[in-house]
Amino acid sequence: MKVWIDQDRCTGAGLCELLEPIVFTIGEDGLAVVHDGDSALPAGPAGTVTVPRENERQVLEASQACPGRCIRIDSE
Repeated sequence: MKVWIDQDRCTGAGLCELLEPIVFTIGEDGLAVVHDGDSALPAGPAGTVTVPRENERQVLEASQACPGRCIRIDSE
């Protein structure tokens, strides 16, 4: 599974980071981004990250809970 954030739809609610802090974080601008290790990736498809298998369930939960519906998932 791969995931990225559509920041045009992000509300900055922070539920993604709350539910899955290994994959998501809130950036300095108040909008969500994904992590790749210790690095925050750029917004949009360029910031796609492969989700560790052990975190997939939480990423799906975060996607369903997101009020902006901005979490984009590619099941591969």
